[in-house]
Amino acid sequence: MAKKGSRIQVILECTEHKTSGKPGTSRYITTKNKRNTPDRIELKKYNPILKKMTVHKEIK
Repeated sequence: MAKKGSRIQVILECTEHKTSGKPGTSRYITTKNKRNTPDRIELKKYNPILKKMTVHKEIK
């Protein structure tokens, strides 16, 4: 039987990539606890297209 919890999967998308004009997108999939962090999360992750660390925000 599967666990029933408050952890959900979220998709993080790069914020700087749209303004760069380069094709493609940088996205990561991670999990978060819905009870502890109800707002959208922002993490610094590596963008392989821009070849640097950028801010990735949670998308719906």
